[in-house]
Amino acid sequence: MRKERFNAYRIMWVLVLFDLPTETKKERRAASQFRKKLLDDGFSMFQFSIYLRHCPSRENAQVHIKRVKNFLPKLGNVCIFHITDKQFEMMEIFHGRKEIEKPQPVQQLQLF
Repeated sequence: MRKERFNAYRIMWVLVLFDLPTETKKERRAASQFRKKLLDDGFSMFQFSIYLRHCPSRENAQVHIKRVKNFLPKLGNVCIFHITDKQFEMMEIFHGRKEIEKPQPVQQLQLF
């Protein structure tokens, strides 16, 4: 049985970007439910319409991408993509002109 070490090229980040209509009460409710389902699936808000999730492997990332696809809202635009931890590491984040720290990966206990 071969054990694979987790490394920066195997660990993935799943990002969900969306632009949902919020003009009617029904649209606002659908947008709110979509955000709640993202949070329930372990995503964290990066910006108001950008959510991200740390995944220990490509296979795990595909599971969460499939879940998001299952609860897509009927209206609006949603983009789902995944990047390696190495690619995520190269991101630079600024608030105004001041550089800020990147979100830390969630520490997960894996039993096997």
